[in-house]
Amino acid sequence: MAVTSMLANAQSTTRTPPTPAKIAADQVARLTKLLDLNTMQQTEAAEYFTAEQTTLVSVRTAMHTARTALQADIKSGNTTDITTQAATIGSLTTKEVEAQATAAAQFIAILSPDQLTKYESLGPLGGGPGVPGGGPGPHGTH
Repeated sequence: MAVTSMLANAQSTTRTPPTPAKIAADQVARLTKLLDLNTMQQTEAAEYFTAEQTTLVSVRTAMHTARTALQADIKSGNTTDITTQAATIGSLTTKEVEAQATAAAQFIAILSPDQLTKYESLGPLGGGPGVPGGGPGPHGTH
């Protein structure tokens, strides 16, 4: 009975995803530890990464909608709408890459030469080059 009650409570608990600002703040905190960012750099990085994450939230929502519609179109054989959904997914992918790359470029621009060397040494999983934006999300530890 106790196990059933615990399972019911666990299943009814809805997880609220972190906000773009929270994701960015966590990313800035991690990068501050790794790169010794000063206060001005932290403020600017938070701005860049919050903008990135805000864009990514809307892109990923739209991407989910487009992929769901694509699956329905595949099942129904609606080739005209398949083309439309494929174009939408392509456009959304472009927006996703653009948001990530823009945030990465803005962040790199505020780093000192020593910080940039450290950042580049992190590699893609550490938030360095290869993972635009280097921040949290479904494609990293986001």
